[in-house]
Amino acid sequence: MSSLPVLVLNSGSSSIKFSLYEAGNGSRTRLFEGAVDGIGTDLGKFWMKDASGNKLADETPALPNRSVAFNLVADALQSGKFPKPAAIGHRMVSGGPTVLENQKITPALIDEMDSYAAFAPLHTPIAVYIMREALRLFPSVPNFVILDTYFHRTMPEVAKHMPIPEEYSAMGVRRYGAHGISYESIVYQLQPNVPEKLIVAHLGNGASISAIRSGKCLDTSMGLTPTGGLISGTRTGDIDPGVLLFILRKIAEKTTNAEAAADQLEAVASKKAGLLGVSELSNDMRDLREAIADGNAKARLAVDKFTWTIAKWIGSYVAELGGLDMLVLTGGIGENDIASRAEICAGLGALGIVLDAQRNNVRGAAVISAQNSPVTVRVIPPLEDLIIVNHVLRLLGGQSDPA
Repeated sequence: MSSLPVLVLNSGSSSIKFSLYEAGNGSRTRLFEGAVDGIGTDLGKFWMKDASGNKLADETPALPNRSVAFNLVADALQSGKFPKPAAIGHRMVSGGPTVLENQKITPALIDEMDSYAAFAPLHTPIAVYIMREALRLFPSVPNFVILDTYFHRTMPEVAKHMPIPEEYSAMGVRRYGAHGISYESIVYQLQPNVPEKLIVAHLGNGASISAIRSGKCLDTSMGLTPTGGLISGTRTGDIDPGVLLFILRKIAEKTTNAEAAADQLEAVASKKAGLLGVSELSNDMRDLREAIADGNAKARLAVDKFTWTIAKWIGSYVAELGGLDMLVLTGGIGENDIASRAEICAGLGALGIVLDAQRNNVRGAAVISAQNSPVTVRVIPPLEDLIIVNHVLRLLGGQSDPA
């Protein structure tokens, strides 16, 4: 096999990230990467850079909707400056209860995933839109869906099953998890010495944590949707269902339209809560740290809630794993927020987690635990695009999913 350009399309709730890899002859060379951020806001940004980090584009366009945003990506891909992709891999948060395996995309498969948009309401609409556009733009190029839920397929039934009436379980309501491609990339980078008892926390605007035994997911914090689990930038995380019922009843006092009431409740739980809701300021940890330095009590409470909740989940997963060999922090906050890492680990000495303040005073990949810490604590940036490329190559070769 000679040249084999593989395009990766990674859509978020308000962003489209993309990269092109040369994957021929066993290589994994990134040719360029870029992103469209701030879709639907007044803070639109479009950037691209080559493998050496040289800027190819750096713009602040109006991005009123996903169509305008993806047209920027499409124009770049069809500019003639880069090789035409031989295959395309799409990140998908959740394919619902019927699409659980990474596979080739067809129009019928897109429709099937779209029918379960409620399982990832902030992500699925833009993801399926991009898939349809990619099939239209590159009709002869095979497209593949790579699922965040795929890594979590090894969870035991006791972790997957929700304590709800069976009629709803039969509809596919269970724990699916998210950020699975990120978790898989951490395990990939730790090979061949993957710890038996591993906890990985993916901490960004969306935050989750997973217990991993011998490289396979044992449990994860996000549930049916990415709204569950840890407090995130704008999401509640796990919360007393009575709180949502209380809010729903308050919404129902102002509208008799059930669908509108559900949409409003979803907006509260997914877009207005979390760090933003508690601080009443921002969902960005950098803004909150600046506000804390200025004495903002609500920002302090929001961040304390974030780090306190993560520490609790680490403790519960240590119990589940029966001990801990390594804790890995990843994602934008995990990689860059020195204070959050310190605050999360500050009270975990009884679990064998001891940070070294000097080692922790760094951004990016590092071992940040003390020399005498029984548990190794590492910061490892995720390599999601590389994992997507690996899956695309496996599927192009006709290989089945590994057990």
